[in-house]
Amino acid sequence: MSLFRPASIRTRVKICGLTRPEDARTAAELGADAIGLNFYPPSPRVVKLTEARAIVAALPPFVKVVGLFVDAEPDLVRRMRDSVPLDLLQFHGEEHSSECERYAHPYIKAIRVRAGLDLERVLGGFESASGLLLDSWHPEVPGGSGQSFDWALIPRETAKPIILAGGLTPANVAEAIRRVRPFAVDVCGGVESAKGIKDAAKMAAFMEGVDSARATEPTA
Repeated sequence: MSLFRPASIRTRVKICGLTRPEDARTAAELGADAIGLNFYPPSPRVVKLTEARAIVAALPPFVKVVGLFVDAEPDLVRRMRDSVPLDLLQFHGEEHSSECERYAHPYIKAIRVRAGLDLERVLGGFESASGLLLDSWHPEVPGGSGQSFDWALIPRETAKPIILAGGLTPANVAEAIRRVRPFAVDVCGGVESAKGIKDAAKMAAFMEGVDSARATEPTA
């Protein structure tokens, strides 16, 4: 099995937890490669079907749409997959690979990282995933906590593209990219003025931070 380690490729950006069409349009104009729609009912950033469709309709071509689910009932995943043009499904709960594969749709698996986790073993359990999203572990919420984790826990080489999440902000994204060299970065609360409401200036600053770190050597 070949190992995935980006060299000087452009770091992709996903802005997650969008709830308004105007924020999706701004994210795309600023250069985001993908946007994330949250279909987890307890989340303050959850969107309904009609809202999701309106957000997608505001996007220009070539911006990917990712649907986020957390231990969801299969009927919910299928309904959103069939009703919203989702390029990727993102599973952010305790789903096993077979549960992610049942929808016959490209998917990303999120892994919540903490000390003591055999990350290489866990990553190896999702060979069918398009990529693996590494997020911070929190005892009460499955994601979007705004906390980062120890990037030193990430293997230098992985079998799948790594998407780095967890506490990323305009202030630390450049350092994160230089140190981890992920395929992509995923930001949510770090570019918000309130939960689910994206701040255009913060999104612009985040993209500037990504641009400043592109095609550079890691610092650690």
